[in-house]
Amino acid sequence: MKYCLSSLRYFYMHSARYALPIFLLACINPLLAEDAKYNMTRGVTDISGQVYDLHMIIFYICCAIAAIVFGLMFWSILHHRKAKGVTPAQFHGSLKIEIIWTAIPVVILVAMAIPASKTLIAMEDTSEADITVLITGSQWKWHYKYLDYPIEFYSLLATPRDAINNQAEKTDLYLRDVDKPLVLPTGKKIRFLVTADDVIHSWWVPAFAVKKDANPGFINETWTKVDKPGIYRGQCAELCGKDHAFMPVVVDVRSPEDFDLWVAQELERQAQEKAAEAARGNMTMDELMAQGQKTYETHCAACHQISGEGLPGVIPALKGSVMATTDIPAHIQIVVNGKAGTAMQAYGKQLTNSELAAVITYERNAWGNNTGELVQAADVAAVKGGE
Repeated sequence: MKYCLSSLRYFYMHSARYALPIFLLACINPLLAEDAKYNMTRGVTDISGQVYDLHMIIFYICCAIAAIVFGLMFWSILHHRKAKGVTPAQFHGSLKIEIIWTAIPVVILVAMAIPASKTLIAMEDTSEADITVLITGSQWKWHYKYLDYPIEFYSLLATPRDAINNQAEKTDLYLRDVDKPLVLPTGKKIRFLVTADDVIHSWWVPAFAVKKDANPGFINETWTKVDKPGIYRGQCAELCGKDHAFMPVVVDVRSPEDFDLWVAQELERQAQEKAAEAARGNMTMDELMAQGQKTYETHCAACHQISGEGLPGVIPALKGSVMATTDIPAHIQIVVNGKAGTAMQAYGKQLTNSELAAVITYERNAWGNNTGELVQAADVAAVKGGE
């Protein structure tokens, strides 16, 4: 009981500390409340503005209720205290009072539900979208696929492992930047289809008032329409594993003209990469090891660790393992197709054949494995079925 009372006292003290300054600012000038440190931000979309306005309406109602309830309570304490000789009234219920104090909260809740319902209905209306993007969460990255364009890519954390391991200086965008942001045009209604490959994730961009769970086997819908170009950041908002903190969201919103230019450049880049991949011959050991180390640290080190020692009892080690030192086709097979029922993902569609060959070569020759064996893109293509 003592602990519960202490917890309640702490909650009310800290709630008042944040709510009172916001309330006073809102009373003086509503615009000042938008910049208050502990208040909800308005965001950059019409929906986020509606959510902010709803928040402030409910906030005003709660403050009014608190003022009335506490005012009556303190007035009653002062004017009916024993020191004034007041004799407590003796009664056992009043039907009229009970009806009143039941009806008033019902009326308040209905009044609150009307604007809340309008906002929630608007948030769920994904009809008449101009562009649809399929968002797939996986441990620990996002995959974006534009259903209106032949464009898809993975978006990974751009913070280097050296900075994460406190071996390099951290920048202002530590754990908040990605190698490839989601690019969207202004003034267009964007429909998001959100799902996941493995566990539950949640795609969240506060400035858009968009937060939608990504559930394996299900597709959730949400949308946004941004009128202001800029870079907007978010993150995975559902605890999805040990590298949950390394799963940021970055959205690059551009003018329609710049977006169309980006689409053309992206299609050209993909065509050039495919042509270069097709024309690439065998790589030397040094080239494979350099490319393999980079790919390994980006895609594999989160689980198998930089040292290749894995996590005992959870993630198998690659250092000295049978898989990384014996059967090459089996090694290629598991990297390309993954392993069902484990955290081992299928990288066949995430990486090019050259990147797959490089990372497999790296795993077979790093950390003292030293097999001396090279894996080339052709070897990977043979296992994948002659791509």
